Amino acid sequence: MFFSGDPTARKRVDLGGRSNKERDRQVLLEQTREERRRRQSLRLRNSAATKIQKCFRGKKALELARLEVRGNFCSTFGERCQRADWNSFDTNSDFLRQFLFFLNTNKDDDIDILCQVCNLMLEYVKHGGDVVRLFGGINYSSVEPLVVHRVKKLAQICVQTVHQKRHDWGSLLLMPSETTAKPSALLLETVVCLINSTLPWNCKVVRYLQQKKIYFLFRGIIVSIPQIATNLEHHNTTTSSLEQVLMLIASHVGHHPCCCPVVDPRWCFFSQLLSIPFLWHRLPHFKKVFSENGLSKYYIHQIACFLPSCADVLPNDITANHPGYACILANVLEAVTWILSEPKFASDTAADIIAVCTSLLDVLPTITPPNENDDGGTPMDADTINGLDADLERQITAAIDSRLLQHLVNALVRDTLSTDYSDPTGPSDVEVEAIGSICAFLHVIFNTLPLERIITGLAYWTEIVPALWNFIKRCYGNQRWPYFSKFVSSLPADAPGWLLPVSVFCPIYKYMLKIIDNEEFYEQEKPLSLKDLKSLVFILKKALWELLWVIPSHMSPTQKVLPNPSGLKKLSTQNVKSRARIGLCELLRQLQDWNNRRPFTSSNDFYSLQAASENFVSQAILGNTRASEIIKLAPFLAPFTSRVKIFTSQLANSRQSTTSHSALTRHQFKIRRNRLLEDAFDQLSMLSEEDLKGPIRVAFVNEHGVEEAGIDGGGIFKDFMENITRTAFDVQYGLFKETADHLLYPNPGSGMVHEQHLQYFHFLGSLLGKAMYEGILVDLPFAAFFLSKLKQKHNFLNDLPSLDPELYRHLLFLKHYAGDISSLELYFVIVNNEYGEQSEEELLPGGRDMRVTNDNVITYIHLVANHRLNYQIRTQSTHFLRGFQQLIPNEWINMFNEHEIQILISGSLESLDIDDLRSNTNYSGGYHPDHEFIDMFWEVLKSFNSDNQKKFLKFVTGCSRGPLLGFQYLEPKFCIQKAGVPGMEEYEDRLPTSATCMNLLKLPPYKKKDHLESKLLYAINSQSGFDLS
Repeated sequence: MFFSGDPTARKRVDLGGRSNKERDRQVLLEQTREERRRRQSLRLRNSAATKIQKCFRGKKALELARLEVRGNFCSTFGERCQRADWNSFDTNSDFLRQFLFFLNTNKDDDIDILCQVCNLMLEYVKHGGDVVRLFGGINYSSVEPLVVHRVKKLAQICVQTVHQKRHDWGSLLLMPSETTAKPSALLLETVVCLINSTLPWNCKVVRYLQQKKIYFLFRGIIVSIPQIATNLEHHNTTTSSLEQVLMLIASHVGHHPCCCPVVDPRWCFFSQLLSIPFLWHRLPHFKKVFSENGLSKYYIHQIACFLPSCADVLPNDITANHPGYACILANVLEAVTWILSEPKFASDTAADIIAVCTSLLDVLPTITPPNENDDGGTPMDADTINGLDADLERQITAAIDSRLLQHLVNALVRDTLSTDYSDPTGPSDVEVEAIGSICAFLHVIFNTLPLERIITGLAYWTEIVPALWNFIKRCYGNQRWPYFSKFVSSLPADAPGWLLPVSVFCPIYKYMLKIIDNEEFYEQEKPLSLKDLKSLVFILKKALWELLWVIPSHMSPTQKVLPNPSGLKKLSTQNVKSRARIGLCELLRQLQDWNNRRPFTSSNDFYSLQAASENFVSQAILGNTRASEIIKLAPFLAPFTSRVKIFTSQLANSRQSTTSHSALTRHQFKIRRNRLLEDAFDQLSMLSEEDLKGPIRVAFVNEHGVEEAGIDGGGIFKDFMENITRTAFDVQYGLFKETADHLLYPNPGSGMVHEQHLQYFHFLGSLLGKAMYEGILVDLPFAAFFLSKLKQKHNFLNDLPSLDPELYRHLLFLKHYAGDISSLELYFVIVNNEYGEQSEEELLPGGRDMRVTNDNVITYIHLVANHRLNYQIRTQSTHFLRGFQQLIPNEWINMFNEHEIQILISGSLESLDIDDLRSNTNYSGGYHPDHEFIDMFWEVLKSFNSDNQKKFLKFVTGCSRGPLLGFQYLEPKFCIQKAGVPGMEEYEDRLPTSATCMNLLKLPPYKKKDHLESKLLYAINSQSGFDLS
C-alpha cells in the first residue's frame, strides 16, 4: 500500500527544454575553451620570459663590452685622460668612439672623464682653435656624417648629465664658466661651443637635441635651481652657461636656412619652458634675448597655432597652484610688455597675442578683488588665491593693464577696422576676423578680471566703441550678421550674429556714459552722435527683445544645451548670452536716464510694441512667466502705463492679503495737529511691518485739545498723510535740504540737528512707502540722485549738476585743463561745511599727501562727485530705504526710473483733467449726467485755475492729485450727491460738504452760477479740516 522505492532514481527534467546530451555538449565546449585559454596564456608567459632573458643577456653583454672598452680607453688615454691631447678628437682616433660607447651618466667616474674631455676641448677653443678642425681634421667634408654623429652624442650627453646631477649641483647651475670650474659650467659651456650658429653642423645638432626632448631636460634643470640662487643671479652681470645654451637653441628656429621640422607640442619650447613659473625671474638674461630679433613673436605665433587644441598636453608637474596654462599666460604677458615698446606694433602680432591670451584666460579662475572676500579675518592660505599661487596671480593681473589692452586693441582697430560712419557696405572678412578676435578676447577678460581695473583705459584711450558701433551699424544696415563660430564654437546655427559684439560693446559704452559729462554727451557728441544714439536705442531694444522673448520661445523645455567642442568655458553660448542680456539691460537703462535729463529721442523709442499689449500685461501680473521676467530684467521695454497697471495690481494683491490676515486688527491713533510729526513718530514707529501694511485710522485733535469731527473711513488718513509728509520733509525741520531747483535730498548734517535723526529717516521712509502702498499721492519733489537710492543705484558725475552746479563746473574745468594740474596744489581731500563747522576728509587713504596730477585727475573728479552724491548721504539714505522697503519691495520699485518714481509719489505735474473726472463720476439723490445744475457745476469747475482745481480734488478725495492712470482707477468712483431737502429754501445758505473716505461731494442745488462758484470756493479754501463733512 505504501511507496518504498528509491527517490534518488527520479528522472531529472531540464526546465529549459534541453536534453542530457545538450548539457554534456555545453560542458565540453566550455572545457575546450578553458584549455585553449590556458595554452595561450602559457605561450605568452614563455614568450615574455624569453624576451626578458634576451633583454637581460643583451644588457649584460653590453655592460661587459662597455667595461672592456672602458678598460682599453683607460689603458690608452689614462684614468683621467692624462695621455689624451687635442689630436685625440680626430676621426682616426679611438678616443671619442670608445668614450661615447662606454659612458654611463649614472656613474660619477664616467662623469669625471666627461668633464676632462670637455675641459680638453674648451682649452683648445680658448687657445684659438677651430672646433671643426678639432673634430674633422683638414678634410671635414669627407668625414662629416661621423663628426656630426659624435657632436650630437656629446652635446646630448652633456645636457643629460647636468639633468642627472641637477639636484646635487643646485645653485651652481647659474654660475658662468668664467667664474667657476665646476662640472656643470664645463658641460654647459661645451654645449655652447658645439651648437654655435657659425658651425656647419648647427642645424643638424639642434634638430637632434629637440628630437631627444632637450626642452624637457632643461625644464627639469631650471625647476631644480633653488629660488635663492635665482635671486642672487640678478646681481650677476655675466650670462650663465645655462642661459647661453637656451639662447642658442631657442633662437635657432625660424631662421633661414634652418630646415628643422616642427617639434611635437608636448616637448617644444613653449610647453616645456614657458610653462615654468616666473621663468624670466629665474633667467633674467635669457628674457632679454627672447624679446629681441622677433623671437618672442615667433613663439607666440607658435602657441597661437597650437592652442587651444593642445592645451591638455601642458605639464602640471610643479604644484597644483602653478598650472601650466597659467604659467604660460604669465610669461607670455610679461614678454608682450617688451614687444609693445616697438615703435610700430603690427596687427598680425597683436592678433597672435590676443588669440593666445583668449585661450589661456578662458581656463583661468575668475579673479576677484581682495576686499570682496575679506571678512576681517585672516585667510586660511594667504599664498593661494582662487586655486592659484598668489604671486602667479599677481603677475598675471599686473601684466593685463590699460596700457596692454590699449596697444592690442588699437593695433587691430587701426589696421583692420573702419570708423567711417558713411561707409554703407558690409564689413569685409578681415574686419569680421578682427572684430571676432577682439570681442572674444575682451569677453574673456571681462569674465576673468575686475572691470574697474581695465575698462577705464578701454573707454578713454581706444577706438573700440566707435569701431564696434560702426560694425554693428553696417551689419544691421545690410541685414547681414557674420557667424562667429570660430570664437564661440558652441553657437547654434540660428543664433544671432550680433551676440558677441554686443556683449562687449555694452559694458564699455555703459562705463563711458558713467564718466563723461553733459557737455561731451550733448554738445561735443562724444563718442557717438545724437543721431546715432537714436539708431543705437532702436537696434539695442530690438536685440534685447529678441534675446528675452523670441529666442527663449524657440527652445523647448526639454531641449538640451549644445556641448562646447572647443572646451572654452567663458566663451560658451550661455555665458555670451548672459553677458549680452545684462549688458543690453544696463546700457539701455543708462541711455534712458540720459534721455530723461535732456531728450535726444522720444521716450516711446525705448518701448517695445509687443510689451504694450494687454496680453503681455496680464501675463506679467500672473508671475512666473516670460513677461514677468522681462519686467524684472528690462522694465523699460514696457510703457509706463503698463508698468503702473502691474504695480497697482501687485499693491492690490498685497493689500488684500494683508487685510485677510489683519481683519480683526485696526490701529487707531490720536494726532495733535500742532505736534503732528512728534505724535506720529512716537506712535507709528512702533508698528511692525505687517501692522504698517494693515489699516490705520487717525483722529485729529485741534489746537484747543478737541477731537475733530468725522469718522476715518480712509479720507482722514489721506489728509494725515499729506500733512505729515509736508511737515516732516520741510527743510525747516532739518532732516532734508533742497537743491537750487527746490528738490529735496537728505541733509548730510542731520545728525547735528536731531539726535535721533537716523530713526526719523527710517520712519519717513516707511511713511513714503505707506503713501505709495495705499495709492496716496503726496506733493514731495525729490532730487533724482536721492530717488536713485530707492533703487539702490550709484550716482555719477553727470548727476552732480542737480546738487551742486558750481562744483560741477569747477570739476569740468579740471577735466579739460590744458596745463599742469599739479601746479594748482590740489590734494585728494575734500572740505565739508555743515552749519559753519568745517572738516577735512580724505578721498583716498593718505589723500592729504597725494597731489592731483594730469594722470590721476579723472580719478579725483569722480571721487569728489562720489563723495557729494553718495558718501555724504549714505547713512541717511540707507535708513530711509530700510523703512521704505518695509512696504515697497525692491523688485517693485525697480520697474521704474527716477523720473517715473517721482510721478508715482506725486502724480503728474500736468493740470487736472476735468473731462476725465466727469466721464468717471456717479450721481445720486436726484442728480444725473444731463441735469441742468450738473452742467453748470462742471462749467464752474472748469473755470477754476489749476490751484483751485487741486484744492477741490483734495476737498472731495483727500488728495490734491488724481490717480496715475486716470479717474477710472479712483476707488470708489467720485460721486455727486444732492444735498438739502427738496422744497426748502435753506439749502441756499448751506456749504458743499464731502466724505473723503467715499470720494463723495454733497452739493446743494444752487440756483445761480455765481452763487455756486462762491460757495464752492469758500468750502475748498476754508481749511477747516473735516468739520465741513
